[in-house]
Amino acid sequence: MPHTLLARLAPPLFVVLWGSGFVGAKFGLPHAEPFTFLLIRLAATSLLLAGAARVFRQAWPSSMAETGHIVVVGLLVHGLYLGGVFSGIARGVPAGLAALVAGLQPLLTAALSRRWLGEAVSPRQWLGLSFGLAGVVLVVWRTLGVGSADLLRLLPVVLALLGITVGTLYQKRYCPRTNLVTGTVVQYLACCAVFGVLALGTESMQVDWSRDFILALLWLVLALSVGAVLLLFYLIRHGEAASVASLFYLVPATTAVLAWLLFDERLAPLAVAGFALAALGVALARRPPIAVPDRSTPAESM
Repeated sequence: MPHTLLARLAPPLFVVLWGSGFVGAKFGLPHAEPFTFLLIRLAATSLLLAGAARVFRQAWPSSMAETGHIVVVGLLVHGLYLGGVFSGIARGVPAGLAALVAGLQPLLTAALSRRWLGEAVSPRQWLGLSFGLAGVVLVVWRTLGVGSADLLRLLPVVLALLGITVGTLYQKRYCPRTNLVTGTVVQYLACCAVFGVLALGTESMQVDWSRDFILALLWLVLALSVGAVLLLFYLIRHGEAASVASLFYLVPATTAVLAWLLFDERLAPLAVAGFALAALGVALARRPPIAVPDRSTPAESM
């Protein structure tokens, strides 16, 4: 796919795929405990991507230092984020509250990227980020249920927020040219080791291999762990951290639309207004389209 076309399609496609992850979790979590579910998901994805890397002769990390940086990104972006979200929902944190906490990522990323990456955040971007946060609040307002989740149950979701935020910044700074396919394999294998220990130590590891679980697993492996994650790292590589993070504002609203289509969960007028406000915020926060690299320089491997 030409770079210019991919640059245009990647942001909306990423939002839809990432938002569908909550739907996949809703289908699958009743049939397996969270760490067991994630272990199976990431192990299957690792095998799939490793096979693709072999077929297409993708380059593996060339040094221990590079591998170490890739592992850190994996433990943050996949380990803390996925583990935190799945654990929080399994412990009773309302999906709306989890979405709102995750919706704080763009503001946190913008604040940290200025200091860590030296990326200036313009007044227009701050305005867009603020609009996006307000839109997220409107979308999840009716499902917050703040009183139903104490701080202990909310802690995994807060850790998920920190993981995805610091992980994307770390990826931008220390792994700017890592091969996306083989790098993701290394990240998933590192997380498999962590989730395997957690599952053995805290769960029964029993799985109900029902149709719903298998369909959810296939979707999460192919659409989320392969498609959405590779798109995320592509966007990080070719865009500013703050503008990429602003896309996460659209995830709660997108999830609400998918839930309405698949589970007949009605969208309140307040949620529709929030979706529009979040979309406006993303339009303001995102900078000009991703620039096409100089054709005289070698293309980066995917």
